[in-house]
Amino acid sequence: MTGLHPPAEPYATHRVPVGHGHVLYVEEVGRPDGVPVVFLHGGPGGGLVPVARRFFDPARHRAVLFDQRGAGRSTPHGEVRANTTWHLVADLETIRRRLGIGSWLVFGGSWGTTLGLAYAQAHPDRVTGLVLRGVLLLRRSERDWFYQGGLRHLQPEEWARFVAPIPPDERDDVLGAYHRRLHDPDEERAREYAQAWGRWEAVNSSLRPDPELLAHFTADDHALPVARILSHYAVHGGFLTDGQLLDGVDRIRHLPAVIVNGRYDLCCPPVSAYDLARRWPEATLRIVPDAGHSAAEPGVTREVLRALDEVTARVESPAGEPGHRRPPLAGSAG
Repeated sequence: MTGLHPPAEPYATHRVPVGHGHVLYVEEVGRPDGVPVVFLHGGPGGGLVPVARRFFDPARHRAVLFDQRGAGRSTPHGEVRANTTWHLVADLETIRRRLGIGSWLVFGGSWGTTLGLAYAQAHPDRVTGLVLRGVLLLRRSERDWFYQGGLRHLQPEEWARFVAPIPPDERDDVLGAYHRRLHDPDEERAREYAQAWGRWEAVNSSLRPDPELLAHFTADDHALPVARILSHYAVHGGFLTDGQLLDGVDRIRHLPAVIVNGRYDLCCPPVSAYDLARRWPEATLRIVPDAGHSAAEPGVTREVLRALDEVTARVESPAGEPGHRRPPLAGSAG
């Protein structure tokens, strides 16, 4: 990943109880008096990776990163009880108050865009701006694309591998069939399905095959907890009504925002970013012409860093009187 800020270690870490037995791992990087920004990782269930810290300018940002319920270093690992979008929205408020932050910029990728939009629409007064990378709205059409065969036209051999463990008479609902098996109390049996699930996620997460990503998604200690949480959210449509996040855009149209999407994103096709931008004309949409889903792809990395710089500048130097609508940020990456 080129162009990122230097590797950084947290200047503070926290264990934050949020109820129902869940305790979140939270870290802060950058400078304590910097512009507050919260990072929302993908998945759900994916957890933090250290490189995420490098998107933030250590001289400019106070970046808050955390493992969502059941993910990464949060406990209990892989737990789906009391784990919904709305629990995570409440967790963000708990963390914000715990750290004494009045409002913050929201940066999310993939599932993190879903959570970021849900949070911002629930608490628009606590958000200063948004950077959204690889938009996922969890509509029925998006879930059917990924889990019910739409993507098979581009990945026929991988789709055949993905559905092979599911009996033919259950393939009218591949997502539901996987969900039942991933949550089998027999973890050894469930782990076999998690390997196939993890491979499908990995092979569609970058424009070019990434052996390290494939190994990570199918690793024994990672595959099952992540697959359980991800399937739990997917089978419930993210605990959202279909189109809810588009219908709620009017609550946040006054906030500066940049939307970045790879042209060839197989997990989160750019139609969702486009639909969001049509409902949010004040936001800036940048389609990266030579990229897929991964934030590690050079064009996506470049545009996310650019977006963070621009939205941070808006936060640092707000223009006009209260209620003044600033012009949109310039240009498309395409």
